[in-house]
Amino acid sequence: MPVDQQPARRIQPTQSYLQQQPGYPGQPGHPGQPGHSGQHPEPPATPRTPRRRRRGRRAVVIVAVVLVLLLAWPIGLLIWANGKITHIDALSGAPSQAAETYLLAGSDSRADGTLAGDPTEGQRTDTIMLLTKPPSGSASLISIPRDTYVAIPGHGNNKINASYALGGPELLVRTVEDFTGMTVDHYVEIGMGGVSALVDAVGGVELCSDLDVDDEKSGLVWTPGCHEADGTTALAFARMRYSDPKGDIGRTERQQQVIKAITAKVARPGTLVNPGAQVDLLSAGLAALAVDQDTGILDLGRLALAFRAATGPDGVRGTPPIADLNYRPGGVGSAVLIEPDAAARFFASVADGTVTIEEE
Repeated sequence: MPVDQQPARRIQPTQSYLQQQPGYPGQPGHPGQPGHSGQHPEPPATPRTPRRRRRGRRAVVIVAVVLVLLLAWPIGLLIWANGKITHIDALSGAPSQAAETYLLAGSDSRADGTLAGDPTEGQRTDTIMLLTKPPSGSASLISIPRDTYVAIPGHGNNKINASYALGGPELLVRTVEDFTGMTVDHYVEIGMGGVSALVDAVGGVELCSDLDVDDEKSGLVWTPGCHEADGTTALAFARMRYSDPKGDIGRTERQQQVIKAITAKVARPGTLVNPGAQVDLLSAGLAALAVDQDTGILDLGRLALAFRAATGPDGVRGTPPIADLNYRPGGVGSAVLIEPDAAARFFASVADGTVTIEEE
């Protein structure tokens, strides 16, 4: 018979294979052996997806959506805020130094204190502060009195605030750099009237003074002690000087106090987690600011951190060493004379973080 027509043979399992199978005599599962119930085992049930697993996946999706929203909001807010910043020409291009230095100039350029449009038109620079964050040591906030007698490049000697009237922010920056020996990395101009809107946006601030004041020029009416101030009162508090025995020095101290109070209010958790409050604060704050061409919203964030360090317990606040508060060189009226021999050492210590201010 041909090979392909032969019937298939059934292959029998070997004896040794059979002996190893359950149910074979002598093996567990054979009738009469331990482990046998006398019934055939049921086939395994089809596994079902637990409800708990489905709920866990739903929770993961919800958490992921919340995280996306939490990340998207601040990023979008930063992009929006960055687009609302007013930029002006200000920096001199001098080589950077180790310390990060911000020149803060307060002005009364407009009745409402905002700096929209041309922020230099008709401007008076009444506040000049140098905020410095060195790589190590103390951050500092040094107020340079507006009447400080200095050399203005190309214009001879005059009060430092005259540099702005003569050449705008660029000349002010060059004058400050020549006077201090420090490079200005960021220029931030603050419309003091805009401070009023910012104070109102944070719900008012607490301010303190021992003076008894009824000042017609600034509009400040004040009794000694600490009081909750709205925007109008805070602005008058920051502007007043004629009823202050310390004159311009006292005014710079109160201006620092107002800015510090606003910063503290902004940093409260209730403000940081309130989207509506964030938008109101940024709108009010940015409307009052003009910055150099290279400064953006992240630089302003670093400025806020530096300001917080300078006004904190380890920071340094004050003025350069003053030789004469009523210096009269002729032709400029009463001016403030800084100690000529001590000025260079003072600003060098500001730059390296070793500056200290003598208590009066």
